Amino acid sequence: MAMNRLHELAELARRHARHDSPNGIGPMLSPGLQVIASDTITEGQQLVYEPMLCVILDGAKTTTLGSESHPYRAGQYLVVSADLPVSGQVIAAPYLAIGVPLDPAMIAELLVEMEGGIPDAPPVRALAVSNMDDDLIDVVIRLVRLLDRPGEAAMLTPLIRRELMWRLLTGERAEMMRQIGAAGGRLEQVRRAIRWLREHYAEPMRIDALAEVAGMSETSLHRHFKAVTAMSPLQYQKQIRLQEARNLLLSRGRDVAGIGFAVGYDSPSQF
Repeated sequence: MAMNRLHELAELARRHARHDSPNGIGPMLSPGLQVIASDTITEGQQLVYEPMLCVILDGAKTTTLGSESHPYRAGQYLVVSADLPVSGQVIAAPYLAIGVPLDPAMIAELLVEMEGGIPDAPPVRALAVSNMDDDLIDVVIRLVRLLDRPGEAAMLTPLIRRELMWRLLTGERAEMMRQIGAAGGRLEQVRRAIRWLREHYAEPMRIDALAEVAGMSETSLHRHFKAVTAMSPLQYQKQIRLQEARNLLLSRGRDVAGIGFAVGYDSPSQF
């Protein structure tokens, strides 16, 4: 990968970076991307990654998923294929990245047009890191340039985003991308369970009921859920509860017992 192209992309993105967000993540901008920036090394920040491509332009970061640590640096990209509760820490600053949400419907359309169809394969981990290549960075540069060309954005954004999804579908993380667009596949079933857990995190969770939501057997749900998220459904629910509790502590103060009940714990000792 040509480093001058990476530098060009970093300069384009830096003009639109926001430094007033507590987690460094800027607002969604019109071409469908976010600029993520941090001037300093940070402690671990708890958040939920949603399906996205994250292109790292400067610095380095590590994301912890369950017991796994995933470091990445400038010149690499991160792909996330499902909602994941993680801890993210900037380990080399300044840190700068571009985040682009992944579009399952667009990916599914591309899969229909591509030869080979959609393989019925077991789901893979929903977070992975790869090295950028020149073709991918060229597409991202053209997308970021639209931030300064609002008159062109409405027409060109869908075309460039479509090309970006295609590059990912034919790149190193093709298997992950194919599973995102596979209607009725195992990843979609796991994502149904994830959606239920995120929406009902404060409610008691029965694995048989969750398996019914996902359309899987209990054994299959356990196996595929852990393959995707690196944790069991119960561990996932616990992580979501803890993140929601942290958010409430920041907004409501120190009513720990009340916050524990609000996120689904029966007693303060559990929380």
